[in-house]
Amino acid sequence: MNTDSLPDEPGCYIYRDSGGTPVYIGKAKNLKKRVSSYFTGSHDPKTNAMLGVAEDFDYIVTRSETEALILENNLIKRYQPKYNIDLRDSKNYAYIHITGGKFPRIGIARRKGDSGEYFGPFVSAKERDYVLSVVRKIFRLRSCRKLRKRACLRYHMGTCSAPCIGQISEEDYSDLVRKAVSVLKGNNSEIISSLKEEMAGLSAAREFEKAMVVRDQMTAVRHLSERQHIDQKKDTDEDIINYTAREGIMYLMLFSVYKGTLGEKKEFVFDCDEGSFGEFIIQYYAENEPPRELILPEIPDEALEEYLTSVKGMKVRVTVPQKGEKKALLDLVKKNIESLFFGGEAKVERLRKALHLTESPDVIECFDISHLSGTAMVGSMVQFRYGKPDKRNYRRFRIKDVEGIDDFAAIAEVVGRRYSRLVKEEAELPDLIVIDGGKGQLSSALAELEKLDVDIPVISLAKREEEVFIPGLSAPLPLKKNDKASLFLQEIRDEAHRFAISYNRLLRSKEAFDED
Repeated sequence: MNTDSLPDEPGCYIYRDSGGTPVYIGKAKNLKKRVSSYFTGSHDPKTNAMLGVAEDFDYIVTRSETEALILENNLIKRYQPKYNIDLRDSKNYAYIHITGGKFPRIGIARRKGDSGEYFGPFVSAKERDYVLSVVRKIFRLRSCRKLRKRACLRYHMGTCSAPCIGQISEEDYSDLVRKAVSVLKGNNSEIISSLKEEMAGLSAAREFEKAMVVRDQMTAVRHLSERQHIDQKKDTDEDIINYTAREGIMYLMLFSVYKGTLGEKKEFVFDCDEGSFGEFIIQYYAENEPPRELILPEIPDEALEEYLTSVKGMKVRVTVPQKGEKKALLDLVKKNIESLFFGGEAKVERLRKALHLTESPDVIECFDISHLSGTAMVGSMVQFRYGKPDKRNYRRFRIKDVEGIDDFAAIAEVVGRRYSRLVKEEAELPDLIVIDGGKGQLSSALAELEKLDVDIPVISLAKREEEVFIPGLSAPLPLKKNDKASLFLQEIRDEAHRFAISYNRLLRSKEAFDED
């Protein structure tokens, strides 16, 4: 697994097994540093076991580390990965809870269940405790679990209205509760004004340490209105779709937001023309239930809203935001597209310089041969586009004309078959061809290309020392195997090898089945 293309951004990473099932989900302040750390140094047995079954990883970029925390919690609850900790009763971040009944109490709850109102969940225990402390102090709500017959220390400290000894009427106490609920819902101007006055008084009295505590409390209350610190509950679910089109290819990503929190992402790559965006939306929601609101960079068809409403059976709103939170979500989707599909462009440029190419190798095709003692011989070809695997253009070949073990002839066959077809169809040719092997395999591939009069740069990568050979030079390029350009070539070669082995195993399993 190559981590060079990962961004230096906060987000969540997802390790998947061979079947694509998430086995571990984590969050990171810096995705590249965090994921890279799994491949250096020693790890505990559980991490080693997870890495032993992980075949691939995915990631989602977020705007902040706190947003990554919320997303991580959401994804873990949804997929329940095998190697994540089972939090049992603490699966959710804690809530602030104001109970129901006469003289409600305020406290912390790990889950919803009892009567009353819940606020949160909070992703920061420190901020939650500050908010709880502030609300208790300003509105003097009780925190005791049972109303006793005598006043407690909090009453004598002035932070409880003491309904237990009749110091406040039920009506006046209910008014305090209403105010506290209003603040916890984000209507916090009243409490902030009170804290500002207290902070000013403490500063004037030169009690700076206490003033700093009040300042932190005020900051915590302000955070109540920030979406990334509380998983707010909305009445609507949303899908946010954005795309980038390059050279006739559409790179599209869909984020699903459930109850105000980012839940999952899906990405798609397909050939595009003028109407492809609208066509995708029609086809996608023919098979998937539309959300109540669809957020798009543009409206591809005036009848789209009416169509989605008819599919869902209730009103669907299509929005093209120009500013605000929804526009920020659209931009976040675009940022993830750039990171996922085009984050490898720096690797491509480094490879261009290392190989002294005049043109950027944006499209690279790599060939590998796999067999078991000369049986079930197959070839594979993988394509990398802008530094990323383009799996829709992977190809596999069953060797037809080679008997016994002859990797040179096998490479010649698959290269010849691949590019004779592209030439015949006048299809796009790659910018660089990579052959798994040494000078012999390189010569075989080059001979086939010369027969077809195809002029494409060709190199080979030998496994043992990761030596790079180019036509016309007897010695390998002076490229260290830990150089980023070499690591990129190894990533491409390893993917071709994996794809070839998977096809070889498939053929052998079919042969074994036919023999039974």
